[in-house]
Amino acid sequence: MLRGLDLGDYAQALERLGVNRLAHAAIVGAVKDVLPETQPGLLVGSRQRPLLAHRMDQIRDQGGTGLLAAHLARLKAETTWKDGPSSTTGGRLVNATLHSLTTPPSASAAHASRVRASPTAARSRSTTTPAAAAPGQQAPTEAAVPRPPAADRTGQGREA
Repeated sequence: MLRGLDLGDYAQALERLGVNRLAHAAIVGAVKDVLPETQPGLLVGSRQRPLLAHRMDQIRDQGGTGLLAAHLARLKAETTWKDGPSSTTGGRLVNATLHSLTTPPSASAAHASRVRASPTAARSRSTTTPAAAAPGQQAPTEAAVPRPPAADRTGQGREA
């Protein structure tokens, strides 16, 4: 069903996903009811619009407009998507909308854009030197990213 789906041609994508014009108009109305004045345009104008509309249509078909409104209400309650540079607000809003549509309305409102990383995993990818360890933490005993011998870094020892 999604093979070869061109998200750039949203009318065709909506049609292929089975979202008719009437359903799409109802979905846009539901989004406008939840979001402040300027934000619906960010969501409706996003490239992912057909996919989000498809998911909203599924929710609406399964539980009516009330269930869709309950899912979307999370966007009003959890507004961390508004934090950050205005140039990336649309992307954060799309992520928050996807999260609100893929979790039950009764679930915790933890925001999707809050990435949680294991401190151990973060340190294993770090290029921080032992002298730069955070106060109160043990400095790593070896570099996280192995460095080539000095001769290799300067180009000596390599054949041209």
